[in-house]
Amino acid sequence: MRFATLEDAEALLEIYAPYISQPVTFEYEVPPLEEFRHRIIERIAFYPYLVMEADGSPVGYAYASRYKARPGYQWDVELSVYVDQNCRGRGVGRKLYAALLTLLKMQGVRNAFGIVSMPNVGSMHLHRKMGFRVVGIQYRAGYKCGEWHDVLIFQKEMGDFDAEPQPIIPVAAFEPSTIESVLKGALDGSLKV
Repeated sequence: MRFATLEDAEALLEIYAPYISQPVTFEYEVPPLEEFRHRIIERIAFYPYLVMEADGSPVGYAYASRYKARPGYQWDVELSVYVDQNCRGRGVGRKLYAALLTLLKMQGVRNAFGIVSMPNVGSMHLHRKMGFRVVGIQYRAGYKCGEWHDVLIFQKEMGDFDAEPQPIIPVAAFEPSTIESVLKGALDGSLKV
């Protein structure tokens, strides 16, 4: 496991593309490679964007995005995870989420949200396993594949809510050895999320 780079864009887009034909994402068309690169740039500037590899090739990725633009939401993130169709059910998403959530907590993030379009049993299972709870349902919120789909909102609270929050620490501010330790812990299962 490692941080994503722009050189990963093509391989990550290949992982993402099959999801376009499903209601997992409400995107209708595979984005052009340049646009996908731009999405990576927007996220790696502040939050973790992780890639899981097997035999030297990406098999999954996960990242955080700011949940909402207004200042009062700056301690909240929305998570996304995509796993190669041939590698699902092997713990890739769980390991990516373990590292992602640990790094986000270290940054000072207080709430992580998973926005899951239905049906998506795998994502529901992952979020519950990682300690998220359903806090809302948006009924018939997105139209795809010829029908309307409900969206579940999962939330995981992380950190102290009694004290005034400090500014979020950019992930780039962490020592490489600290990041390496988190990624290693996610891979060997020693992280407690």
